Amino acid sequence: MQIRLLHGAAIAPYIDDLARLRLTVFREFPYLYDGTAQDEADYLASYTRSGRSLMVLALDEGKVVGVSTGLPLVDVAPEFQEPFLALGRDPASVYYFGESLVLPEYRGRGLGVRFFIERESYAHKLAEFDFCAFCAVERPGTHPRRPADYKPLNGFWRNRGFLHDPALRTHYAWRDLDETHSSEKIMSFWTKELPA
Repeated sequence: MQIRLLHGAAIAPYIDDLARLRLTVFREFPYLYDGTAQDEADYLASYTRSGRSLMVLALDEGKVVGVSTGLPLVDVAPEFQEPFLALGRDPASVYYFGESLVLPEYRGRGLGVRFFIERESYAHKLAEFDFCAFCAVERPGTHPRRPADYKPLNGFWRNRGFLHDPALRTHYAWRDLDETHSSEKIMSFWTKELPA
């Protein structure tokens, strides 16, 4: 397994791989995402525009099998900045962790932990941020598509030092499986203070 770190414009050649993984992995519960290639192109453009973005690639014999991303919160869509502004917190102090995706057959090999380590290390090295943060969709425990064996990642995130902050919530729209149109989903944030 090879791990590669890319930034800014160097991410562009791998945008299609990231889109493919998002369209595959995010179909699973809890995201149930039924996106299109155009949705992906629009959303992922911010990673190539930001000079402080990060893509962590996991490759197996040249094939992208996992990817994780990050960029300053000020370079992310306004929906993700607004909850911080509403609480009087400066989005410029936050490094935002985007997706962390691993194909099912490569899970359980430590890639998730490595992705968090690499993103935190990069945010710390930039020396411009006080916090790291990411958000996750909230789904009811009675959701009809919730698998019987579903295990939330809350424990994994807590073990990485992140705390759930229910006061930091936003809404973001996408089309679920079985939906004909996009609908807003509630997303809540997890944050971690970076060492000084």
